[in-house]
Order: sequence, then structure tokens, then C-alpha cells
Amino acid sequence: MQKGRKRNIFVAATYAATLLLGLILGQNYSDQTGFNTGGSLVPIGLSDNAYKIQQVVDLISTRYVDSINMDSVQNGAINHIISHLDPYSAFLMPNASKTQTEVLEGTFEGIGMEYFNLNDTLIVVGLITNGPADKGGFKIGDKILQIGNRKISGNTISKDEVEKLMRGKRGTAVEMYVERDSMKLSLPLKAIRDQINVSSLDVAYMLKPTVGFIRIRRFGLKTADEFKDAVVELKKQGAKNLILDLRDNGGGYFHVAIKLASEFFTDQRLVVFTEGAHEARQDFLSEPNGNYAQGKLILLVNERTASASEVVAGAVQDWDRGIVIGRRTYGKATVQELFNFADGSTINLSIARYYTPLGRSIQRKYSPNWSNMKDYASMYHGLWSLDTTYAHAKPYQTGLGKKVYSGGGIMPDVKVPIDSNEVSVLYRDLVQSSLIEQFVYSRFARKLPAYSIENFLQGYTLPASEYASFIRFLARRGLQLSPSKQNDLHDLIQSDIEALLGRYYFGREAYFKVKNRYDTFVTKALEELQIKAE
Repeated sequence: MQKGRKRNIFVAATYAATLLLGLILGQNYSDQTGFNTGGSLVPIGLSDNAYKIQQVVDLISTRYVDSINMDSVQNGAINHIISHLDPYSAFLMPNASKTQTEVLEGTFEGIGMEYFNLNDTLIVVGLITNGPADKGGFKIGDKILQIGNRKISGNTISKDEVEKLMRGKRGTAVEMYVERDSMKLSLPLKAIRDQINVSSLDVAYMLKPTVGFIRIRRFGLKTADEFKDAVVELKKQGAKNLILDLRDNGGGYFHVAIKLASEFFTDQRLVVFTEGAHEARQDFLSEPNGNYAQGKLILLVNERTASASEVVAGAVQDWDRGIVIGRRTYGKATVQELFNFADGSTINLSIARYYTPLGRSIQRKYSPNWSNMKDYASMYHGLWSLDTTYAHAKPYQTGLGKKVYSGGGIMPDVKVPIDSNEVSVLYRDLVQSSLIEQFVYSRFARKLPAYSIENFLQGYTLPASEYASFIRFLARRGLQLSPSKQNDLHDLIQSDIEALLGRYYFGREAYFKVKNRYDTFVTKALEELQIKAE
């Protein structure tokens, strides 16, 4: 790759939106990595055929019978061209480009409040500790009645409308009238917008006396540093084994994945290399003296583990550094570069493919024409990766003699079978309709518990009577579950309700701590570590 050329290379990401429910945050982005920020598109000369496109644009703008928005025409033309390349190249309008950058940056300007829309009333379900909303006196369970001069309660309002009312520049104020404990507060609460840092680590804690557990949501700008700090802290607490959860992690910054993988090696090793039709091969080596270069390592992956996550998993697997547990990963092995337009829109263009240290390409096959994205979305959310291997996948052999394969994602060393109930249409409809959240926040969110998080995690189990109440709750909303379905979905729904309660009562980390109590992936990891699961 050409030196000195400004760029920001990343592996395109698709991010799980589970749990956030509506984080009211704005954001400023500034590149602090020293890894170059992105190319600008400039005229480089037009071939005869390319000039035809410009001629058409000029012809329409000067001779067409009606006045039209030429920006819209040009954007449509760009979209059409990009849609015929691959699933990962994309043209993003300014707002979408800004959102993408905001998510990966992880630094926002806002008030640090999470909310859920319950029956046309916004209920506060999360506050960032010492954030503007927390300092402004808001509490979990508050119902937002009015934002500024706009009445909210009882009115249908979209998330975008709420964000427009709450977002703003750092140092500006937003006032809200709230209801607390069934009584409207006489005066509005005020939050002063400020910069807020949101970690890309969902949770980092001691799962067992010698086992640390870290779950990474995405590979953002600060992920490697956050991971390093978490590992150092867990080792102080006695961690000799580490479970790194990359499930549902759709990727992020390519160079951050390399930096994170470096934490697992004592010396410089090839983590990944890239190559493309217009890009010469470039090797990316790990930095020496990683903070978790010793100790047992397990990676958890699934069919939604993609891109930058697969870079890490591929390096760990090829070098026999750890055990990969779960299901075949997504299989996305192309690298994108950001090219910026003057209006703030961008093109994420695939410029190279990446290969694991053994030379494996784990790119899933795709059609050359992806203008119909319906099949792509179906493929992404489907479970194509369960226990099959491609008939023509090329085998490779690691230093310890383990066979690994190219093509269509990374096959785990230890497979976890799919729970058919988890992927059933009925359960997915329950999750997507937010009916479980509606039940929890309408039934349990009236008063916070008196017990501690430790007692909750160790001792709370959803009573059978509450599960029966949930079934009746569904029936009142027109969803009747047969006795057999009630039994089949019991464990999944119980886990979801308990985890949401933990999150509501004790914060975001508690959600994952509760879920891990029932997690078959985690149980399998502990078995591989020969540590008894409770």
C-alpha cells in the first residue's frame, strides 16, 4: 500500500443492537490512532466510457423537461454502481457516515441516558454513572413526560424524534419533566450535555476464581486499550485462564484487531496479511510482550462473529494459541477503505482481501451482483454455518497438527450445537417485538430491590408464578402459546427476564453476568478448562 496516503482501513461491521434500547448520545469524531484518516475523492481523469456518465448528468441538468434535484440523481447513480460490487462496499450519506464513525469512535456528546418506550411513555432504564443525566438527578424508573416544550407521554414518537430533542452541543442544557413513583415532579430536571465515553467491552469480570471473562461488542478505536486494561485487572484478581467472547461481534477497525491479537503473543508473529488486485501483499505482525501471552485462552464465536473478530480468531487458531468454541463464523474477509466526499458522504470500498497466518481465506462466497440485498440479509441472519464444511474447502495444518480450513468462515475447534428453540420463528418474534421488555418494565420496574447485586446473581430465580404471568401477558396481546411451546421456551424466556431485571436493577454488566449462568457456550468453555460450572 502506498505510504503517506491518508486512509482509515477497517473491516466493515454489522453491530448487534441488543440491550441498548436507545442510548441518547451524540458524538464528535477525531482520529487519534495515527493510522491515517481516510482518502479524499479527487478527479483522476476519465476514460471515454466514464465520461459518458458525466455527459448524462450534464445533459439532464441542462436539458431535462423538469427541474430536479441533481444531488439525488448523482447519489442514486453512485448507489447503483456500488451495489454491483460486493456486499461490503457501500455508499453512505453524511448522516449514515457520521453514525458509523460515531459508533466506532466510542466518544459521544450527550446526556448518558438509556430509555425504553413503554406504552407511549419513555421510561429511564439506564444511566451512565456520573454522566450528565445522573448528575442532573434523573433516576432509573423515571417516566419522561416532556422534553423542552414537547410533550412526550401519551404521544407516539419515534426514536429519531427523541434523539433530535435530546441531542445537542456539549455544554448546552436539556430540561425534562418526569414522573417518579407515580407523582409528577414539580420542577423539570436539567442535564448539561457533555462528552461521554462508552466502552466497547460489554463486560469484564472473574467468572470463576481463576477464570476471567471478557465480552467485546465491536472493535472500536479504544477497544485494544480497554482490553489490555481489563486483562491487567483480571490478572491481579487471579485470572490464569481467559474466555474472550466474540459472539455477535460484527467487526470494526482492522488495525485494532491486530493490536488486540498482539496481547496473546510474546514475540512478533504474522497476524494477518492483505492483498488485492491493486494492493500488493502487506503483512501485519503482532507487537511483542502481550499482556496475556501466557495462560489458557478460549474464544467464543458464532455465525454473527465477523470481519475484525475473524482476524483475531484466525490468528489464535492458526498459531495454536487457544481453543475456538462455538459455531462457524460469518466469513467476511475483505478490507474496506473510507473515501470521503466534500459533503460528508463516504464510500466504503473493498480494496483487498485478508488471509490468516497460514494463508487461509475465510471469505464466504457471494454473488457478483448484490443489488438485491434481501438474500444478503437472509444469509447474515441465517444459520448456514452450523456443523457443515464446504466440500471444496482447502485444509491447512497448524504447528501442532490440527487441521483448519479455508472458505466460508472459521470452523471452531469445539462445536456448540444450535438450540432450535432459540432460532425458532416464535422466539425471534418475541425478541423483535420487545414483548419481554414490555413485561419486565411494566411489572417489575416500579421499585428497585433492596438486595445487593451479589445476592441477585447468586440467589434470584424467576418464580413459576411470574412465568405464568408472562404467558397471560402474551395472551392479552393476542399471542397464545401452546403448553408444549410454553415448556420449550421456558428456559430462554426465564433467562431473558432475569437478565433484563439484572440490567435494570444493577446496570449493563449484570445483564451478561446473568446470561452467563445459563450459557451453553460458557459451560463448554469451562469444561475445556476443566473447571466445574455451577
